[in-house]
Amino acid sequence: MATADLPENGPPPPRANPDLLGQETAEATLLEAATSGRLAHAWLLTGPRGIGKATLAYRFARFLLSGGAEAGQGGPSLFGEPEPAASLHVAPESPLFRRIAAGGHADLLTVERTAGSTGKLRAEIVVEDVRGVGAFMTMTAAEGGWRVVVVDAADEMNRNAANALLKVLEEPPARALLLLVAHNPGRLLPTIRSRCRTLALAPLADDVVEGLLARHAPDLAPGDRAALAALADGSIGRALDLAAEGGLDLHRDMARLLAGLPDLDVPALHDLAGRVAGPTADGAYRVLTDLIRRWLGALVTDAARGRGPADPAEAALAARLLADGGLDRWLEVWEKINRLLARADGANLDRKQIVLNIFLALETAARG
Repeated sequence: MATADLPENGPPPPRANPDLLGQETAEATLLEAATSGRLAHAWLLTGPRGIGKATLAYRFARFLLSGGAEAGQGGPSLFGEPEPAASLHVAPESPLFRRIAAGGHADLLTVERTAGSTGKLRAEIVVEDVRGVGAFMTMTAAEGGWRVVVVDAADEMNRNAANALLKVLEEPPARALLLLVAHNPGRLLPTIRSRCRTLALAPLADDVVEGLLARHAPDLAPGDRAALAALADGSIGRALDLAAEGGLDLHRDMARLLAGLPDLDVPALHDLAGRVAGPTADGAYRVLTDLIRRWLGALVTDAARGRGPADPAEAALAARLLADGGLDRWLEVWEKINRLLARADGANLDRKQIVLNIFLALETAARG
């Protein structure tokens, strides 16, 4: 499969995505809250990246702004009692759907990271991005229904932005809804979390991820879809990133190097590090370092919980490494590598050297 095909075939952005698979329980929770007349004024949608949180937020926003929550609540009419809504679905052919997809609905406000003075996207949501939320929510709805604000992602707000949003949560206006998408809710102020109803979305089942890959990356072979689903931890977003950046090849080469520990194949290591170090290899570098971090994190957490990988080869490798290095040593390496990657994210460090240093740290720990 050509990686250049993925953006064209990939899923639409959340505000324009009519489909949500694998999150039926979360959708039913929002539907019941809306149609019962007891809808909380603020919801915190949590879970890993790429599982449909923002897609669900916009799906719910469309439902409310279309008047779906009022179906069946007005009592019988001349033509009989309207049927209550059975889902949050709004037809993608509808004018309302198209306006929201285009960012043109007067009663919907989206808060997300914006470009700074350099023209590059900021690393966080700043106070200027949320300053208009309070005024927006207190205005009369332009179309006589709800006012909805989607914050994607709320855990990207800096302290000043979070405090500004907290003032809105302290005095919520009527018929105004705040939907906060959060990949890491622990980064939010406790006072924000306490004023929201939390709805945790579960990772997608592997068969759902495979089905979505078949739809959005149709050139993938069935075996590759299954392998990507296994690596994606229930996230279609992560599966598509892996596919686009050659993640299966990177994972295979990483696994070969790990299997040789404590004796590294130095030429193979330099080849792998060089492939992710170029100026056009940002995505590949991010995928490789994420694969390493997840592997090492699983090694440590599984050992702490007294369990191991299901795959026999991976289980044998984990047992050997833990016997040689011990859990405490691997925990130290995990912390060291995370510090290295965090420092690298904030500075223009040599990426090849970063990858080399990571594997050298793993080699040292494996020698015991």
